[in-house]
Amino acid sequence: MLDKLLLGRYLQGDSFIHRLDPRTKFLATFLFIIIVFLANNWLTYFILAIFTMLALLASKIPMSFFWNGVKPLLWVILFTVVLQMVFTTGGEVYVEWAFIKITSYGVINAIFIFLRFMFIIFISTLMTLTTPPLQIADAMESIMKPLGKIGVPVHEIALMLSIALRFVPTLMDEAQKIMNAQRARGVDFGEGNLFEQMKAIIPILIPLFVSSFNRAEDLATAMEARGYQGGTGRSKYRVLTYGKIDGIAATSLVILTIALVLFRGQ
Repeated sequence: MLDKLLLGRYLQGDSFIHRLDPRTKFLATFLFIIIVFLANNWLTYFILAIFTMLALLASKIPMSFFWNGVKPLLWVILFTVVLQMVFTTGGEVYVEWAFIKITSYGVINAIFIFLRFMFIIFISTLMTLTTPPLQIADAMESIMKPLGKIGVPVHEIALMLSIALRFVPTLMDEAQKIMNAQRARGVDFGEGNLFEQMKAIIPILIPLFVSSFNRAEDLATAMEARGYQGGTGRSKYRVLTYGKIDGIAATSLVILTIALVLFRGQ
């Protein structure tokens, strides 16, 4: 279960990516998701593939973790790819049957969509695996700090995100334990029609919701016992500072953007 769910997971290390400021990683991930859409030909996607592979190798994290990050979304990706292949027309026609027409443009666009999904998932997974959840929350709070001047509750938003990231793996592990307990009692989650499979999930959801509410109440009690009163007047135990490696990372992202702009087709 640890390898299958990567949201909120952190793998400790001392790689180049691990040492980056969390704000750099957060902004770089956000910008990468944007510039991925600049790619529109084989050369620009090859450049993105090289950049993504170098970033993954720089983290010194086994590639199996990143592949496991793709597995839960693989069917959604394949469904989107098939739709792109079927409904994009133009170029040489390979298959034509009724309203279904598979053309060369459709195949190429489907491959590009697949690569785009893969790059985004890999880089997003890279950020979560190399950045502790609390640092991600600190980075978001620091980035959104100017919004506090117009009344946006920046600290509260960052706190909610940090709690969500922290407890998603815990809840998934607990769901897995409940499923194992139900299987030991003879429940089979893979048999029957769709309605029967949905009905089999109910014995998982009810104890999971009860456990989640109890955990939330315990967390609120613990925060109140420690005198938590929000972000007003609070100092920071973890002070974020930019370093030279952050400049290197930012420069590489700028070079990537320029390369995509220069080599993208019209």
